[in-house]
Amino acid sequence: MTATTSTPLFANPAPAVRPARDSFWTRIAAELAESIGSGIYCPGERLPSEHALAEQFGVNRHTIRRSLASLCSQGLVRITQGSGTYVEDFAVDLALGKRVRHQQGLAQAGLRGSLVVLEEKQVRATAAVAKALQVRTRSPLLALRVIGQAEGQPLHVSERYFPLPRFERLADVVRETGSITAGFAAHGVADYTRRESRITAELPDAVVAAELRQPATRPVLLVKSLNVDLAGTPIEFAHAWFAGDRVKLTITHDDQ
Repeated sequence: MTATTSTPLFANPAPAVRPARDSFWTRIAAELAESIGSGIYCPGERLPSEHALAEQFGVNRHTIRRSLASLCSQGLVRITQGSGTYVEDFAVDLALGKRVRHQQGLAQAGLRGSLVVLEEKQVRATAAVAKALQVRTRSPLLALRVIGQAEGQPLHVSERYFPLPRFERLADVVRETGSITAGFAAHGVADYTRRESRITAELPDAVVAAELRQPATRPVLLVKSLNVDLAGTPIEFAHAWFAGDRVKLTITHDDQ
């Protein structure tokens, strides 16, 4: 762009209006976002404390909290109670294909992770779940609430349903191995495939948001899926909520 010189429209221009104090937090948030984007604060790095940032920018801690909350809602940082504020460190590309395996998908991304059982209980099949699993309504099911992690970060939390008594020991195997696949193998299912995955975006409830360590105002990806054994018999119906800022879902169409 070439520099130009022009005559002022007014001989005595009005002085610039100073920004309202309430706008300080937006400018601080923008400056911190720029520092993150330029690599001054690296992925996974802890930001300076609220006190240190308040001194750096010459504002009070309430203003800093508003700035950090804004960055959190944008998915640039995560705020961990009692620990600090950290730059969000990665987005994992997970494939949803005919064969979906949590640990295998992470290994392909160069990460380590596992499934952790948060809750186990026996429930009666609702009409919708019974239809998916091809069992009678109110049939006994094993219900697991599971969180999928990678390098210590929660990627998804899920509610999974398995027919009983076929998979009565599955929860114990998953706790020991961190793998649904290992749980199936222990019950004689050497291989299985994904019959269906339905993906929608929604806002999480407070429980899911807390488990994913994200604000409830940030959307998640809800995947409803059905797995079947090689005979085509349904063995698992699941609702999984994926952290939208940490996960990219790729739909594959191969049979591998």
